[in-house]
Amino acid sequence: MTDLPVTEKPPTRKPPSDRRERSSTDAATDDATDVTGAETDVAAGDEAPRRRRTGGRGAGRVGGRAGNHRRGATLPQELPWGPPRLVDPPIDPMTPEDVAAMDGATMRILEEIGIDFLHPRAQRILSDLGCKVDGPRVRMGRDIVRHHIALAPETFTITPRNPVRALPIGGRHMVFGNVSSPPNCSDIDNGRRPGTREDFRNFAKLSQHFNCIHFLGGYPVEPMDVHPSVRHLHCLHDKLTLSDKVMHAYSLGAERVEDVMEMVRLAGGLTDAEFEAAPRMYTNINSTSPLKHDHPMLDGAMRLADRGQPTVITPFTLAGATAPVTIAGAVAQSLAECLACVVLLQAIRPGVPCAFGTFTNNVDMRSGAPAFGTPEYVQATRMSAQMSRFYGLPIRATNACAANDPDQQAMWESMNSLWACVTSGVNMVYHAAGWLEGGLCASFEKFVMDCEVLNQIIAMQRPVDCSPEALAVEVIAEVDAMPESSRHFFAPSHTQERYETAFYQPFLSDWRNYGTYELDGSIDALHRANRMMKTVLAEFEPPPMPDDHRAALDDFVARRVAEGGAPTDF
Repeated sequence: MTDLPVTEKPPTRKPPSDRRERSSTDAATDDATDVTGAETDVAAGDEAPRRRRTGGRGAGRVGGRAGNHRRGATLPQELPWGPPRLVDPPIDPMTPEDVAAMDGATMRILEEIGIDFLHPRAQRILSDLGCKVDGPRVRMGRDIVRHHIALAPETFTITPRNPVRALPIGGRHMVFGNVSSPPNCSDIDNGRRPGTREDFRNFAKLSQHFNCIHFLGGYPVEPMDVHPSVRHLHCLHDKLTLSDKVMHAYSLGAERVEDVMEMVRLAGGLTDAEFEAAPRMYTNINSTSPLKHDHPMLDGAMRLADRGQPTVITPFTLAGATAPVTIAGAVAQSLAECLACVVLLQAIRPGVPCAFGTFTNNVDMRSGAPAFGTPEYVQATRMSAQMSRFYGLPIRATNACAANDPDQQAMWESMNSLWACVTSGVNMVYHAAGWLEGGLCASFEKFVMDCEVLNQIIAMQRPVDCSPEALAVEVIAEVDAMPESSRHFFAPSHTQERYETAFYQPFLSDWRNYGTYELDGSIDALHRANRMMKTVLAEFEPPPMPDDHRAALDDFVARRVAEGGAPTDF
């Protein structure tokens, strides 16, 4: 079966069959046709269409071109795969008295004002828990809140289909994800445009290639040429076959969540029991600030909780618009909206992993537009992270900027956002590479430029080495004994043995002198990033997937597309 014409609506949707009872071998029949075009819809510069790989090749290792050593001298020489562990203690901007005041305000919001839960199941669960439920408005006592948030683990690990890519979440660990969900994308060759499936796939390839991208969040750009009812099926098929990193599900209706969980299970060759025994993927939900959790996102989070999968709860609090204009008030509201949902998910499955997502920004009070990478964002992120540690929850934040082009403004705002994350001890950094226009556009060049910054941040987290060899007192004495005309550290064997690995080597920054730079064409960072992006896409090879896993995944997607996918009437 081939892709559906992108201009046509899929067949009338039939009720989806029970996909949780279906084994991976039930569907492993059609080995001749790629139902989504994921392997044959290649971008310019790719090699000829490839068929599936055997199950044994690449199992249990970093696959394809994702490892540190790659064919071709033109590819970026990255740091090896491995999420960093932060070496510096986080900055805590609040005093113990401030923390107590923030906690008190958060509990007052939950007890006295309450949060709207627009889902009947959530209302029933919280009512049975002893909360005061008045229509959608739910008020919960602080004793209920404290008891249930204490059940959520402070750390957990998400293991994707390639166990080498397992991600520790929480503690001092930090992981980075790709830009997610913009409807538009841009590059200097084709300009700004609505996203297509080809753009989506190219961002997925970049996300797989760069070792500093540890998980694939939402769609790096929405493929607007794929019908929304089946978009999740084609997109997740592409992501699962082009990458072996941790995957995400949008909580936008029961069908999408159930489909993605089943696709992750099939791609990993897991039984239902194995899938539910440990985190294999995650979702991120946003409260509808102020003080509301909507039906689709609650539904998705509860379905993942039923099966033991993590949820990141991210209130969309914009100080001065959807939250109080004061940063303290916006953070308190954000905490209340998050903790209320943590209580719900712990009531469903005690111990299910949850994380607090901070997205407290301010607005430009002259225009009302969201502002990103601001001093207030830095302050809010540090305050939120300090409170997440107080409550024992991992925390997610964002590499955000408001710039409309991948220019100097984009990078200084992103640096502010990233340093907020690093100095706050953030565990998950969303939109770590490629974000522009406050999330409305994904830039190919900025993706590569951000990856350079991420690599440098990772390099900064190397443990300090104060061994005798590193302190090098004997080497200093050796050089001091040399004639003054040759008294330098280039020649000693200590330098010669280490010069290739002593320092971080950038793949995008140009450290040559101006004369050499000018002779080489004066290529600026934006155009170097464009060149690098094209090189990566031309050299890309997908990671291996066992034949039986791929066949089961293909068959499932074909069947669900034929059934009509998911409704689009909400």
